[in-house]
Amino acid sequence: MKLIVAIIRPERLNEVLEALYRAEVTGLTVSRVMGHGGETDRVETYRGTTVKMELQEKVRLEIGVSEPFVDITVRAILASARTGEVGDGKVFVLDVNQVHRIRTGERDEGAVTPTAVVDA
Repeated sequence: MKLIVAIIRPERLNEVLEALYRAEVTGLTVSRVMGHGGETDRVETYRGTTVKMELQEKVRLEIGVSEPFVDITVRAILASARTGEVGDGKVFVLDVNQVHRIRTGERDEGAVTPTAVVDA
């Protein structure tokens, strides 16, 4: 089991969600976050004052998947989030020791969605 955490541009969210849907990856959490990586600092004028904007708006996706869906999920995010410009984001793949589905009491592989690659 893995937790995939992706930090992407907000304007790429719809494309990423569509790619995940097409890859049959369901069950995710989306959060609006602020951060910066390699982007150059932005300068904006607010009420006549020049302000250096150091943090950029980003979107954080968290997706718990079973092993067969790790590469499928990562590839879907990379292909749909990429613009080729600095600031496209990152994808982190983290090990998960335990998962519990509150509603049913299922745990581990049975509690993550999706659990197996389905042949069409």
